[in-house]
Amino acid sequence: MTSMRARPPDAEPGGVTSRSLPIAEVAQRTGLSKDTLRYYEKAGLIEAVGRSSSGQRRYAASDLDWLAFLLRLRATGMSIADMRRFAELRRAGDVSVPDRIELLATHRDDVQRHIASLQGHLDALEAKIDHYQRLLAPQPETDQP
Repeated sequence: MTSMRARPPDAEPGGVTSRSLPIAEVAQRTGLSKDTLRYYEKAGLIEAVGRSSSGQRRYAASDLDWLAFLLRLRATGMSIADMRRFAELRRAGDVSVPDRIELLATHRDDVQRHIASLQGHLDALEAKIDHYQRLLAPQPETDQP
């Protein structure tokens, strides 16, 4: 998959801008391993990354923005398959906006259900903590004649 992005005016001969970042720096900034970054490219989650004249991957700011969005989707539990589907729809352009909205809305609904479930678990934990704290609380002594 080749990127169809126009070459910026400050691009080097290989099509990579001087402000692009090597894979090691992108790995550090995103918390993803170099292998994961390569996998994301191979799996079609990100478009083909620009290369330096020596063939090293060079990531543009737009690549970092897209990776940040993918990481957010992943953090909310979206599957790699759905992330791949979203990336495909994104590459299809504006004609796919309704499908992208549907995919994101479905995922949002899943996230809201998960949050509600977690809130229920949190409430149960709070109740149990309160119960044990009451057991440890000093009991008032009663003097009965």
